[in-house]
Amino acid sequence: MHTATATAAPAVPHLRLVERADAVAATGLVKTYNGAASPVPALRGVDLRVERGEMVAIMGPSGCGKTTLLNCISGLDTFDSGSVAIDGVDISTMADYQRTAYRAEKMGFVFQTYNLLPVLSAVENVELPLVVSGTNPREARRQAMEALARVNLRDKAHARPSQLSGGQRQRVTVARALVNNPAIVFADEPTGALDSATANEIMALMEELHAAGHTFVIVTHDPAIAARCDRVIQMRDGRIVSDERTR
Repeated sequence: MHTATATAAPAVPHLRLVERADAVAATGLVKTYNGAASPVPALRGVDLRVERGEMVAIMGPSGCGKTTLLNCISGLDTFDSGSVAIDGVDISTMADYQRTAYRAEKMGFVFQTYNLLPVLSAVENVELPLVVSGTNPREARRQAMEALARVNLRDKAHARPSQLSGGQRQRVTVARALVNNPAIVFADEPTGALDSATANEIMALMEELHAAGHTFVIVTHDPAIAARCDRVIQMRDGRIVSDERTR
């Protein structure tokens, strides 16, 4: 990025490896929010494993805990008890700066609201995870341009988000999620803000990337999106109530 010189994130020391190296291995996750009148349980002892190369959908009614689960297993939020390992490394006992560095190295994120910085161009948004992890600026730019090419947006590299359609902005978000070749991509309602044709286009892109070996965990309300995944997990009241393979 040309606007500032990034400081490399601290190294992640003393990572505790776990025996089974799934993309995600979560055990006994408990999360409670402080409600106005009384505590509100969000996760009630959730166990979840996602194998490398899987595409898994998490579904359930609003307030069932699916986004909380995604945030906890990705290290975006803390939890009260339990453990989480990503790509064989236990993130449960990491300090905040360690989790930040590990997310930048191993995880990608696709959000419904895109979460693109409006003052940055597409390529500058895509290279952000690399800059955070201390990648040389020239190398970060090269990898970001490659990621944009993968989602057919190389020609929009210098456009700002306001100059892009909703589908193009989501493609930029997907490129940013993939730029660090992550162990896993977490997507929270990635098609929720898109019309049906554009949603199908974005899902087809994710299926193509999944076929190339990327692991996806997708929170969605849309049964049509879930049906295109390898597994569909249903949640209710902070628990997983079903876990079924679609193929």
